[in-house]
Amino acid sequence: MYSEKVMAHFRNPQNVGEIPDASGVGEVGNVICGDILRVYIKVRDNVLEDVKFMTFGCAAAVASGSMTTVLAKGRTIEEALQITKKTVAEALGGLPPHKRHCSNLAADALRKAIEDWKHKEARTVS
Repeated sequence: MYSEKVMAHFRNPQNVGEIPDASGVGEVGNVICGDILRVYIKVRDNVLEDVKFMTFGCAAAVASGSMTTVLAKGRTIEEALQITKKTVAEALGGLPPHKRHCSNLAADALRKAIEDWKHKEARTVS
């Protein structure tokens, strides 16, 4: 049912946890399945210096959160915004059709964390 990459990221997820002084935080949930995924980012000089996630969800949600952080860490904001649900699913070697929403959660939570950072940055400049 799941690819080897999905199972590897589920069994040994990367970048799990919170960033206490996060530059931005994004949270997305799916009311149908009950999965919730939160992404924390630390931005320095327009680069995602650190990215972590926490989730309440299935194996696909854990793997998607893990892969999203791996793909985003060390990228510029512009590069990170190019990470889509398709990018995450492909990096995991695919997800079953009924689990593709999990890659949406991770990519959407990353985007929301970046939006949160941009909003905070705009307030400090004003």
